[in-house]
Amino acid sequence: MTTPKKLFIKTYGCQMNVYDSERMAEALGGKGYVPTDRPEEADMILLNTCHIREKAAEKVYSELGRFKGLKAERPDLKIGVAGCVAQAEGEEIMRRQPLVDLVVGPQSYHRLPELEERARTGEKALDTDFPEEDKFDVLKDRPKAQRGPTAFLTVQEGCDKFCAFCVVPYTRGAEVSRPVDRVLAEARDLVDRGVREITLLGQNVNAYHGVGPDGGDWSLARLIWALNDVDGLERIRFTTSHPNDMTDDLIEAHGQCEKLMPYLHLPVQSGSDRILKRMNRSHTAESYLRLVERIRAARPDILMSGDFIVGFPEETEEDFQATLDLIEEVKYGYAYSFKYSPRPGTPAAERAQVPADVADERLQRLQALITRQQREAQEAMVGREVGVLFERPGRKPGQMVGKSDHLHAVHVEAEGIRPGDLARVRIVASGANSLAGEIIG
Repeated sequence: MTTPKKLFIKTYGCQMNVYDSERMAEALGGKGYVPTDRPEEADMILLNTCHIREKAAEKVYSELGRFKGLKAERPDLKIGVAGCVAQAEGEEIMRRQPLVDLVVGPQSYHRLPELEERARTGEKALDTDFPEEDKFDVLKDRPKAQRGPTAFLTVQEGCDKFCAFCVVPYTRGAEVSRPVDRVLAEARDLVDRGVREITLLGQNVNAYHGVGPDGGDWSLARLIWALNDVDGLERIRFTTSHPNDMTDDLIEAHGQCEKLMPYLHLPVQSGSDRILKRMNRSHTAESYLRLVERIRAARPDILMSGDFIVGFPEETEEDFQATLDLIEEVKYGYAYSFKYSPRPGTPAAERAQVPADVADERLQRLQALITRQQREAQEAMVGREVGVLFERPGRKPGQMVGKSDHLHAVHVEAEGIRPGDLARVRIVASGANSLAGEIIG
């Protein structure tokens, strides 16, 4: 009996990278690899990288340096770099770090079995193409494992917006939407393997326009309605959205589609019209606020989440105050905030930068406001009844943890609850980052 080879993948960045790492594991599963969470026992190590934050490449080199000892002890160990840093700096990675055996971009990971074969022969394997073949279709027949109750499903990749701070159009390419029938087939396959909640992914997911079975382009809303009819699928979410693509039918779906959860991640980035224009966001603070009003009119209990960049080039204190004012008006349940970091090759990287100490101080103020709003949103849940999809045991004996309709972490102490169970829960207390509940009935 052949001993299976072991694969260790470390994933950085967004949910799309999590999805890609799962597909990489499936691709190499056909070559006899099984996953491991211990790099010291792996036959192949893959770093699936993200290029959004500053010094992303340096972090990759630092991580690779930790594997030098393993490589010296086991020369047959193969080490690869995947993802957006690989796409942007593939040849430089090969030149600068000789222990790397293969480099593969996010559009070429379906070619990993071939790259692995080349690496096994001693060749340095590099593939950062934007191939014509559909990588999702190529991988559809790979070995698949039983899944947990939640899963990501990429439906759209790339971006045509060209925000001044973002590298996605350069590392992921132009917007491409997957055909409806292939998305539905993958969703049904996930449900067959135990999934009850699917989060649809895309760099600009609500710009989805996949070809439907009728030959026409389907919107994200129409795709969601089709997923609503999938037996066994109980919950639908999507991320990440652009305000300019929040269409009427998608807003309507939030109000009427039973399986579409009352949670929406809708990044605005800044509350200053001057900065939004410099970011090339193509919307204003006012248009964003009116959009939020329309969404809440359709679904009054929806929880809003957002993204904010602090210290964008040329940001003044007045610009920053406009962002705080917008946050105060929207009242977010969650938000992700970052200090601006220049990405080489993007327009914003060439502009006058805000001093680091000023940006740090602004970020602390913004995060304090967001933290207060998050706590207020959680405290407002106390006494309410919500649906909770349980995912795993908690830290205490007899405790189970899951996510509410609004994506809050909820823990209960109850007998007979298993991962994958969906139950009605009454929220009885709010903690720092989670809610405590009681099973109803």
